[in-house]
Amino acid sequence: MNIDWATLGSVFGVSLGVTVALVGLFTLGVAGLSRRERAVARGGSAGLALSGAYACFAACAGAVGYGIYLIAG
Repeated sequence: MNIDWATLGSVFGVSLGVTVALVGLFTLGVAGLSRRERAVARGGSAGLALSGAYACFAACAGAVGYGIYLIAG
């Protein structure tokens, strides 16, 4: 058995990058929800923060769904 270490390293690098990107995107979504709560507590409106949070969560769900598609397909 011959292991292609360069390809294995490439897969590790891509998976690490995607993981960091997904965590960052999810964090932005949580921060958007937090900003919405602060704006509502002050009596303001934060539709943009809520929309951004939903967009971040939808992008996370899409990336996870695509990953499952790649694994299962």
